[in-house]
Amino acid sequence: MAPPARVDCVTGAFGFTGRFIAARLRAREIGVRTLTNHPDSAAALARSTDTRPYAFDRPEQLAKDLEGVHTLYNTYWVRFERGRTTFAAAVANSRALFEAARRAGVARIVHVSIANPSIDSPLPYYRGKARVEQALAVGDVPYAIVRPTWFFGGRDILTNNIAWVMRHMPVFVIPGDGEYLVQPIHVDDFARICLRAGDGLTEVITDAVGPDTMTYEQLVRAVREALGRRTRIQHAPPPVVAALSRALGVVVRDVVLTPDEIRGLTAGLLVSHQPALGQISFLEWLQENASELGRGYASELDRHFRVPGRSSLG
Repeated sequence: MAPPARVDCVTGAFGFTGRFIAARLRAREIGVRTLTNHPDSAAALARSTDTRPYAFDRPEQLAKDLEGVHTLYNTYWVRFERGRTTFAAAVANSRALFEAARRAGVARIVHVSIANPSIDSPLPYYRGKARVEQALAVGDVPYAIVRPTWFFGGRDILTNNIAWVMRHMPVFVIPGDGEYLVQPIHVDDFARICLRAGDGLTEVITDAVGPDTMTYEQLVRAVREALGRRTRIQHAPPPVVAALSRALGVVVRDVVLTPDEIRGLTAGLLVSHQPALGQISFLEWLQENASELGRGYASELDRHFRVPGRSSLG
C-alpha cells in the first residue's frame, strides 16, 4: 500500500478527544502519527497509527518524531495534578512540543485549550492553559486555538458519571445554587471544529460549544428525567460537594471532581460568549443515549494512570 500523501500528528490519538480527531483525519485519507504516554496501546486505532512515545525531555528526539508532519493537533494536557504529573510540568512539556514542531518544520499547530482561560485565574488549570496559549502565540509556527467547554458523547466521563450517580445513589448533590450556565459540546462536533481550524477556516482562537445553553441544575434534571429516575436533588456549598466528591472517590478509586473543577463550574466558566459552532444538541443526544448512559462508572485514573485493561466499576 502506498504511503499517504500527507501525515498529521495527533498527540494522544488513543485518548478521548484525540481518537475523534484521528478518525476524521483517516476519513480524509490523511496519515496519522501520534505521540502518546501509551505507545503499547492495544486499541484498534494503534494498528493504523504511527505511534511514538512522548520525548519531552529529549528535544532532538521530539523534533525528529515530528519530521514530515504537516499539522500537529495537540490535545496534551493533564486534568489534575498527581505525583510528578503537575500543571507546571505540563506547561513546560507543551513549550518543548511547540519548539520541536518549529524545528521539524510543522506547517500548522491546532492546540486544544479550554474556554475562558486566564493568566490571572485563581485556578491552576485555567492559569496553566493560558500560559500554554501564550507560549504558542510567541512561537514561529502558524496556529489555531480551539477552546472547548464540557464534552459529551463518545464515553465521556462527566455526563456518564452524573448518570452513574443517578443510577446508584439516592441523592445527587449540586454545588451552590446550580444557576450557573453550561454549554456542552459533542466530542464529534469538537473534532470537526478542530479540522476546520487545521484548514484555516476558523478564527485563530475559536470556542467549541454546542447549541444548547442551560443551567447546571437544568442539565442534571434533564439527565434524571432521561433515565427515568427519582433521585433526590440536593444543593450544598461547594466545599461540602468537594468533600463528598473525595469520599465518593475513595469508593470508586478515582478522582471524581476536584475543588478547582467545582470552582470553575460554579464560576460559569463552562459557557462561551461566541456563536455556537457545534450542531449536536445535548438534550436530543441525551434522549437517544439514556438507556446506556451511566451503566458503568468511567474512571479518569483507569484511563490515564493505571495499567490498561483494569476495569472500573460496573
